[in-house]
Amino acid sequence: MQLITAVVHKEPDSSYGLTFPDMPGCFAAADDWSDISAKAVEALDLWFEDGPAVEPSPIDAIRSREEVRKALSEGASLMTFAYVPADGKLERVNISMDRGLLRAIDATASARGMTRSAFIAMVARREIAGF
Repeated sequence: MQLITAVVHKEPDSSYGLTFPDMPGCFAAADDWSDISAKAVEALDLWFEDGPAVEPSPIDAIRSREEVRKALSEGASLMTFAYVPADGKLERVNISMDRGLLRAIDATASARGMTRSAFIAMVARREIAGF
């Protein structure tokens, strides 16, 4: 898991714009504040798929950059995301849980055309990312 900081911009009558100071050219847009985390993860997935591996800077280092200070003075804010990069390798695990919960997971996964494993992974990723 990596903590990655974005600058969130918002102009009147526009979507939220996200830029990632450590990843030049990586950006996202969200119509609603509640969509920002999901859009950030999508943008980061695309970045790490094609872009170079990047070690995220601490938020204090990002905050001290001239372009970030300027954006903050113009009303932008900083948001840090817990990003879990997918490495494409599956690993079998054995977990225990309440049988009723397992039945609910299976029913929900089936209704969405997903496997139990895919559903649990999706929910875990969302929970870790905070959305």
